Amino acid sequence: MAWKPDLTVAAVIADRGRFLCVEERIRSRLVFNQPAGHVEEGETLVQAIMREVAEETGCLFEPAYLLGIYLWRDSRTQHTTLRFAFAGTAGERDVSRQLDTAIVATHWLSRAELEARAGRLRSPLVMRCIDDYLAGHRLPLESVQCSV
Repeated sequence: MAWKPDLTVAAVIADRGRFLCVEERIRSRLVFNQPAGHVEEGETLVQAIMREVAEETGCLFEPAYLLGIYLWRDSRTQHTTLRFAFAGTAGERDVSRQLDTAIVATHWLSRAELEARAGRLRSPLVMRCIDDYLAGHRLPLESVQCSV
C-alpha cells in the first residue's frame, strides 16, 4: 500500500507577541491551530496558504518566508501530515466574509496562552511552528515555488 501523507500548509501570523489562531471543531472536539489546511490540486503552496488564511480568518495573508517543513505522524491514528509552514502578515478581517464551517472563533494568543492550552492543540506542530518562529527560522519563499 502506498504511503500518502496529507499535504498541508499553515500560517504563523504574529503581532506584538501574540499569534493569530483559529479555534475549530474537529471530530466533535474544539481545538486550537494556526490557520491551516490542505493543498488543493493545481495550487502552489503559497496560493494554498493565502486561500486557507482567507477562508479560516477572513484576512488577506501576505507570506514573507517559509518557516519550515514538518513531518508528523499521529501515534493514535497512524495518520501522517506533511506541513509547510509560512510566516507573514495579515490585513484586517473582512467581516462580510463567511468563515469555514469548522471555525468557531479566531484568537490572538501569546505563546504562554497557547502552552496553557496544550491539551487542546490540534497537533504538536502548533507549538513547534511557534517555537521555530521565535527562534528566527526563515527560508526564502522561492524554496517552495511548485504546484501539485
